[in-house]
Parts: sequence; structure tokens; C-alpha cells
Amino acid sequence: MKLTGIRTIEDLAKDSGLANKRVFIRVDFNVPLDKKTGAITDDARIRESLPTIKLVMDAGAKVILASHLGRPKPGKHEGSSLEPAGARLAELTGYEVHLTDDCVGDGPKKVIHDLRTGQVCLLENLRFHEEEEKDEENFARQLAELCDIYVNDAFGAAHRAHASVHALPRMIRDRGAGLLMLKELRSLARLLDRPEKPYVAVLGGAKVSDKIAVVESLLNVVDTLCIGGAMANTFLAALGKKVASSKIEDDKLPLARTILQKARDRGASVLLPVDVVVAKGLDAESGTAVSVDRIPDGTMALDIGPKTVELFGGAIDRAKTVFWNGPMGLFESKAFSNGTFEIARVMSRAEGFTVVGGGDSAAAVRAAGEDIAKGMDHISTGGGAALELIEGRKLPGVEALRSAVAEEAS
Repeated sequence: MKLTGIRTIEDLAKDSGLANKRVFIRVDFNVPLDKKTGAITDDARIRESLPTIKLVMDAGAKVILASHLGRPKPGKHEGSSLEPAGARLAELTGYEVHLTDDCVGDGPKKVIHDLRTGQVCLLENLRFHEEEEKDEENFARQLAELCDIYVNDAFGAAHRAHASVHALPRMIRDRGAGLLMLKELRSLARLLDRPEKPYVAVLGGAKVSDKIAVVESLLNVVDTLCIGGAMANTFLAALGKKVASSKIEDDKLPLARTILQKARDRGASVLLPVDVVVAKGLDAESGTAVSVDRIPDGTMALDIGPKTVELFGGAIDRAKTVFWNGPMGLFESKAFSNGTFEIARVMSRAEGFTVVGGGDSAAAVRAAGEDIAKGMDHISTGGGAALELIEGRKLPGVEALRSAVAEEAS
């Protein structure tokens, strides 16, 4: 991942000056909300955006923040307003946050025109307009009318070719990357550009099918691939293990065998669970650790066992680079959280460069404890975007920031 042709927020401040300019910052306030109360359950993405917002505010600019939240259906906006995010931003910063009734039109223009020192404009959910996800230029032009300078600080949305991250920046001459975007790209680049060896990747989650491309890519660079979570069940079954009622992808068994063969061909070691914690159902309040060779009928694997934690942990301890994406089990349940939390604990103490690939993994690390989260070198705010980078794909939201000269060169 090269940043050729991409200006930073510091470059924009130096070259164009930010004072009195209307600066549009595409943030990622797509935070999880409690289904009953509507309260924010994890404000990490808002907190991560603060350095860029404060830099632009301190420079005397008029700050316009834009984000999506969830996937609201056309005409159905209940529970998808950015109001909770705006309230949390105000609590964290002391700024007076003005939430507009829409993200385009005369309403936002008036709010932006009337902004005073210490005030921020937060546009209402971009996805209230279908044109956002369709990357429509007319919608992007309406957004462009609101600003003089464009900054993308929403790494979590950078893999989407949506209007606010793809069409819009190409319409703004003065465009660049925010501090969070830069931190994400520079940290993940260390996994791509000659990573320090030994390199260990830890993959978990539910499905092999969700991670095919990233597994293929990782096998070219890692020394060891540790596979846990429900996706490990498919690999165990592919090796002839009887996994009882454990969740597997029957149609992906041949693929799992192919992946294991490719790993052998490329000299990469694949570590699978040697023991798992089983129970009769997802709602069980306790589980039992058993060997993967002796999973009782009528039970399902819901976490990795202590011997597997030791196996994976040993590889992590010896590594100079570690990438983790996907929990090791049903970590939301206390009975099946130990494997995930222990892997997080081992990574937080590791001497190597450690990266957590966003999504459920990031949530799991924070659930494991604040000290554990602080022990990681980088926790990505974008699971999907991080995985696509690891796969070697270009991110539309990043490519749209490049200068015309850089675009032509590439």
C-alpha cells in the first residue's frame, strides 16, 4: 500500500490553509447501538476520529462531519439517526454539535454558514439517500456544494465505492487523508510490505467462505496460520475429524483440503485446534473442554480449549509480526469467551508488531479489558477494509484521494 499522490491533512493545512474554509470530514460514526435503548455500546470509532476533528477545529475551519449508520431501508429512518453519535461527540469534545435534518440541501447550507467558534455541523445519515450507496454523481455534487476541502478519515468505509468516499473526493481539488486514515494505512502496510518474520496470522469467525481471499493472500507471506472459531470446524471435518453438531460448511470441505495442501506446498504451517470447549447449544451456560478427537455426539464446539490457546500462544510469542481477525469462539457468552480473551492477552504481551483486524476482533479485544487493548500496536476500525487490503485489493476510498497525476501513473 503506497501513499503516492495522497496528501495528508497536514499537507492541506500547509498548502491551502484551513482557516475559515469549509472542511468536509468523512468520518465513520457507524457505531453499534443498543436495540432497546438506542444508546451507543462502543464509541471507539468516534474516539478515533477526534484527533483529525480537533486539528481542523483548532485551525479555525468550519467543520462538516458526514457518516453513515447502519443500513436503513428507503423511507424508514427510525433508529438510524446520527443523533446519538452527535451527542457522544459533544460529550467527548465539549463542542456544540449541530445535527442537520438532512445531509444535502438548503438546511445543511444554512447550518454551515452560521457556524461559530466551537460549533460543528454533523450531517444526518448519508444512507438516508439511496444515491449514497449507488455512488451517484448528482448526489456527490450536492455534497460538494457544502465544502471547500475534503478529508477522508473513515477507513472503515474506504472499501466501499459510495458517493461520499469515491465520487465526492474526485470533485474536490483540495482533498486528503485524515490522521486516522493515515494511521490505519501505515500500520497495515507493515503487514504487506516485507513484514518482519516470523509472521503469524490468527483467523477466526464463523465461515471459511468469508475469508477465502484473505487466506489465499496470507499463505504467500505468513510462516504460521492459526485457525480457530467456527471456521476451524470445517477444516477439522476436512481432515476426517468427527465434529458432532458443530457448525460446518459442508460445501467448503474440498476448499479446506485445498487450502491445507497449498499451505504445505508453500512451506506455511497451519495450526488447528487440538481441543475445543463444547456444549449442547448456543444458550448453554457452561461448556466442557475435550480433545478434537473425542467430541461427544449432540454437542458443538463453541470455543478453543486451553491446549489450543497454549499452541496458538506459543506461535504468537515467537512472532515478530502478528495479524488477528475473527474471534476464537462465541465470545459474547461468558462460558465461551476464554479462548478469544486469552489469545488477546497473549497478543497484548507479545514483543512483535501486533495488529487486530477490526470488526468482532476489535470488539473482543476491548471486551477483554482496557489494558489488553492498550497492549496492541494497532486495532483497526475497519474489519472489511483491513481484510481487503490484506487480500491485496485497492480501496476505492483511498484511490479517490490520489492526485490526477498519481492516478495516471498507476
